[in-house]
Amino acid sequence: MTTEQRGGVPFATALRETLRRGYRGADLRADLLAGITVGIVAVPLAMALAIGAGVPPQYGLYTTIVAGLLIAICGGARFSVSGPTAAFIVILHPIAAQFGMGGLVLASLLSGLMLLSMGLARMGRLIQFIPYPVTTGFTAGIGVVIASLQFKDFFGLTLAHSPESFFERMQAVVAALPGFHGPDLLIGVLTLAVLLLWPRLRTPIPQHLAALAIATLLAWGLSQTVDGFQVATIASRFSYSLDGVLHGGIPPLPPQFVWPWQLPGPDGAPLGLSLGVIKELIGPAMAIALLGAIESLLCAVVADGMTGTKHNPDAELVGQGIGNIVAPLFGGIAATGAIARTATNIRAGGRSPLAGVIHAVFVLLVVLVLAPLLGYLPMSALAALLLLVAWNMSELKHFAHILRAAPRSDIVVLLVCFSLTVVFDMVIAVGVGVVLAAILFMDRMAAFAGTRLTGEELHEFDEMLPARTRLYEVAGPLFFGAAEKAMAALHQIDDHCEVVILDLAAVPVIDMTGLVALDSAIARLHADGICVALAGVQGQPAEALRKAGIEEIPGRLLIEAKLATAIWRVRRHLGLDDADTRLTDTLN
Repeated sequence: MTTEQRGGVPFATALRETLRRGYRGADLRADLLAGITVGIVAVPLAMALAIGAGVPPQYGLYTTIVAGLLIAICGGARFSVSGPTAAFIVILHPIAAQFGMGGLVLASLLSGLMLLSMGLARMGRLIQFIPYPVTTGFTAGIGVVIASLQFKDFFGLTLAHSPESFFERMQAVVAALPGFHGPDLLIGVLTLAVLLLWPRLRTPIPQHLAALAIATLLAWGLSQTVDGFQVATIASRFSYSLDGVLHGGIPPLPPQFVWPWQLPGPDGAPLGLSLGVIKELIGPAMAIALLGAIESLLCAVVADGMTGTKHNPDAELVGQGIGNIVAPLFGGIAATGAIARTATNIRAGGRSPLAGVIHAVFVLLVVLVLAPLLGYLPMSALAALLLLVAWNMSELKHFAHILRAAPRSDIVVLLVCFSLTVVFDMVIAVGVGVVLAAILFMDRMAAFAGTRLTGEELHEFDEMLPARTRLYEVAGPLFFGAAEKAMAALHQIDDHCEVVILDLAAVPVIDMTGLVALDSAIARLHADGICVALAGVQGQPAEALRKAGIEEIPGRLLIEAKLATAIWRVRRHLGLDDADTRLTDTLN
């Protein structure tokens, strides 16, 4: 029996399931190799993603170490690997610019509380109701925005300021483009070329590791041999203070505990903690939580598809919540399930959540031992890496397939979500996209709902109906988008009709709007002196009628589960005791 079936707290279900089935030495060896492989992939990505979010690179590493470890232990997806992801850049970059490092970290912590609450409230399965055109639209839009943020470092541009608006940012890039820095552009183009061509060699060395290593060695070699050849690096762009001495690069230290509000705000002074600050950060935190939930559960679904396993969505949200609560206390930013790293873990032979734990420990060892070497990474090379990530995120093939093959309504949703993500932000895009998709879905469902007079087409009970009776078939769900349309046929009943039978056997569900519309139709018929019989009422509609107090009224309203029984009662109501033998046979 699973945790979900027992009704317990959804916590660490993936790890507990792994241990319950038995964990052997061969499993540990496989997880060790997979964890190291993913760790090698994660180090440069974590730094690049932190820089893309507008913070020093070490905070991406801290996120990987703390959140990656805790989510692997506490989550509900066996193979998922968590850490900073590219999708967050479009949300985190504006937060860092407006609220500083302290505001970004505090918003991440608040988002963790929201994710934890969502998991405990068992809202994991609700994420599946976000339509595919919505996720494709905002994901493609995120890819475009990420790419626009990389042009500055890729071309080595000097911008007077970095606008948050996409179009203003692109205008600033185009205006500064004539002043591009040749060495930075050379290293960026070389990195991008290696990233694109390396997979053709079919070597076990990850493409981005090879590309960054080649770019770093070439940049260092040219700087030593060619006069004036200098490129921006992590060491030249970022610095830290240790024992009162300023050093370039990232500190060779493990994550240090710090209250988020003690970190710098937008003015460089500690952010401070107040109700006003929290109120300002609630909106950004909700955006982080929403995207984190979507990304992590999508990642888990991808992993399930690759391995044939099944994750626990509620436990995964709980794990994501715990990771995003604790990581900010050590300087970490928002984390979620990373599809690329998860796929690497699976292909490398990972067998349990311990692979995710090992990947986090490996990143910690890299920080402690190799921090000085990481300072030599060129900024343009990291920008090239994020350009490739942005291209992969755009999913151009899927985007084009929807434009080519999807119904017009899905195309509208796709383009609206894409445009809103680029022009405004992901939260607005998802909110508008889901509402628009829901409205279009209701319109489609309403097209299937309706009421048909059986005399218009042959019906098996037509010959058994009394002369002054009309039988209407109601089809489709009677919900707020279709109820009025379905009841419209009852507005005009001929003067000779004494009884109307409504066959509801094809109505699978009815909501409050449907109940009101049905009750109003019954009241109009009663006002005209017409008796009403509801037939085929079963399941949810029957329960809804009971709760709404719609009950039988002798001589005015009959309710039956079978149409044949309803017709027999109508004949009795009209004083016709000589029921058709075929009707009697049906009842028997």
